[in-house]
Amino acid sequence: MYQEKECNCEKEYEESVMAFPPQHQNRQPGFEYVMKPIPTSECGRQYKKLENKVALITGGDSGIGRAVAYDFVKEGARVVLVYYDEEVDAKETQEKIKDAGGECLLICGDLKNPDFAKYCVDKTIERFGKLDILVNNHAMQFIKRSILDITHEQLEFIFRNNVFSFFYLIQYALPYMKKGGSIINTTSVTAYEGNKDLIDYSATKGAIVALTRSLSLSLVEKGIRVNGVAPGPIWTPLIPSSYSAKEVATFGKKTSHVPMDRAGQPCEVSPCYVFLASDDASYMTGQVLHPNGGTIVGS
Repeated sequence: MYQEKECNCEKEYEESVMAFPPQHQNRQPGFEYVMKPIPTSECGRQYKKLENKVALITGGDSGIGRAVAYDFVKEGARVVLVYYDEEVDAKETQEKIKDAGGECLLICGDLKNPDFAKYCVDKTIERFGKLDILVNNHAMQFIKRSILDITHEQLEFIFRNNVFSFFYLIQYALPYMKKGGSIINTTSVTAYEGNKDLIDYSATKGAIVALTRSLSLSLVEKGIRVNGVAPGPIWTPLIPSSYSAKEVATFGKKTSHVPMDRAGQPCEVSPCYVFLASDDASYMTGQVLHPNGGTIVGS
């Protein structure tokens, strides 16, 4: 015969949401030794933060991507570097990684093409058998002094290159990424401050911030973290290929509103990626780090 049981739903709910046993201390700032449980201060992490990890890094031939690749390899990762057509830079990066005892696969092509994005992921799995870290880092920008000078062709090009390609890579990479995986998207200080001469580029970088935040919410239950890095003015090949010689001569100075009064170097940005890719950032998702020379921006 069916028998009714006493309902303890409220108690069961309280127990399910209770993070810690009830406790209180009658002083500030309190004693750790009487806490239950004791806060975890050592996580037993390895010296090499990315040991046995496989990372796919776009724009990996030079600039920030190259610096990220070097740092990842130093931390024990094997890397796949995707680049557009910068053959000399890519080979130099690969050789330096090999000289350091690391493994590096180069893939050349156009990420505006979703078939190529799929090819990059497929080749990564074919070579290394897995994919733990995806770094969407590539970008292009074209100086235009007015929005009226931005053609429809340029607008479509810049969004396909800077945003659509991120979506393609994420879509093809996700089926292979497991709990503990990390996706890191390169956005820009221009997403927060704007830039009067880079209106379409800044708009793509704002889209990347929104992508990062939304995707982090989508993947949090799968244990895959999604974060971003928003560099300020960094000395990379994108700068002399974008600005006039006169503008390059003052790049990153106070005329650019950088408190440190200088441009940054790629190696000053790459540690952000190491942190976000590693278990050191296990409690971070949906966040953006700002290596920008001291410019205060909204989060």
